[in-house]
Amino acid sequence: MESPEPVRILTVCTGNVCRSPVAERLLQAGLNQVLPGGFEVRSAGTRALVGDPVQPLSADIIYMFGGTAEGFAARQLTGRILRPADLVLTMSSSHRGEVLQLDASLLKRTFTIREFARMLDVLQERESTTAGGGYQFDGRRYADPISANTALWRSLPARAASVRHLSLAAEAADNDVIDPYRRSADYYRQMEDELAPAIISVLRFARLNAPAHSSQ
Repeated sequence: MESPEPVRILTVCTGNVCRSPVAERLLQAGLNQVLPGGFEVRSAGTRALVGDPVQPLSADIIYMFGGTAEGFAARQLTGRILRPADLVLTMSSSHRGEVLQLDASLLKRTFTIREFARMLDVLQERESTTAGGGYQFDGRRYADPISANTALWRSLPARAASVRHLSLAAEAADNDVIDPYRRSADYYRQMEDELAPAIISVLRFARLNAPAHSSQ
């Protein structure tokens, strides 16, 4: 019997040393608590500083929120890395454009992380996706919680996009996370202020909609 496939999430920024590693490591840490083995979160950069570790001030943020920056090495975004992603969360609208230049088929699965978080907040208010019992989603029954969870998250981009008109940013810049690379600690604090609420929204949605009877 084949092992159930996890939800594959890819976070994307420029150098893959400041923003997307924070998103990767904190999403992975939080999602592991929701459903162990249910999610695989990785990251890459559109102009990556290949092989570099997480920038120290970004690593501090990761540790402060309970994640780990150990063993990280920046990698360049490629079509091969993009292909298996169920969901691509970028740190800015320009990164989203670069993702789609590499693979236009990801159009409906790629969002800026702040935009996606707002959509999930609206979606959670409008509907409950939690199954009533067993490993169920969308009227189907699954053999295990990971398969049910993967089915839910693979349907999520289309459902989230359906409420985009209810979650528009006041300004276009509100979709982006500032790039603090080679800048002062104040910019890292701004990055944290913009990115952390989005991560929290994604984790809250995952927790509230975890398959019934899953390990939590």
